[in-house]
Amino acid sequence: MSTTAERDPLPRQDRGTRPDRSPKQDRSRATRQRLLEAAVACLAEHGWAGSTVTVVAERAGVSRGAAQHHFPTREDLFTAAVEYVSEERSLALRALFPDGAADRRAVVSAVVDLYTGPLFRAALHLWVAASNEDQLRPRVTELEARVGRETHRIAVDLLGADESRPGVRETVQGFLDMARGLGLANLLTDDVGRRRRVVAQWAALLEEALG
Repeated sequence: MSTTAERDPLPRQDRGTRPDRSPKQDRSRATRQRLLEAAVACLAEHGWAGSTVTVVAERAGVSRGAAQHHFPTREDLFTAAVEYVSEERSLALRALFPDGAADRRAVVSAVVDLYTGPLFRAALHLWVAASNEDQLRPRVTELEARVGRETHRIAVDLLGADESRPGVRETVQGFLDMARGLGLANLLTDDVGRRRRVVAQWAALLEEALG
């Protein structure tokens, strides 16, 4: 009969460092991701008032208890959800331009798409809720500051902007503010034609301002 040492040649202190995940860990990770995606979808469709933990759990196909195991409070769930998708969208934006600085009109169009999609709609509902919820406000404020800094860094990289030049940082930030404004307008009317004209004009302005 083999001994424990023979069955497991790793020293006891190293067993926890094995890279393999158990099926239970995989299921837990998959459940967490389903909850995050369901939370973002619920916020975008129903707003804060209609997005309870129970509603999200049902949409994700898990029990309320399982949802609360991963996210003890409603605030935990929704701030994590918006952060998760923000990170995914940032990765997707970079993946569109793997070689860095790109055609500026294409970059402007991609960033505007970022702000006119369901993520922005979900984030906006979270902002509105945070303005009236003392527990939520500091978490959302900190989250949005981080997301904003990351989006700005990505925009600078992709536009090939030199922020050491006077006015360039403000120009990039003005572009991002414009994209956010188009996202707000898109909540009421999806005016694709007008948006294309604005994108074309901003691309021309950035070409002139950034050199």
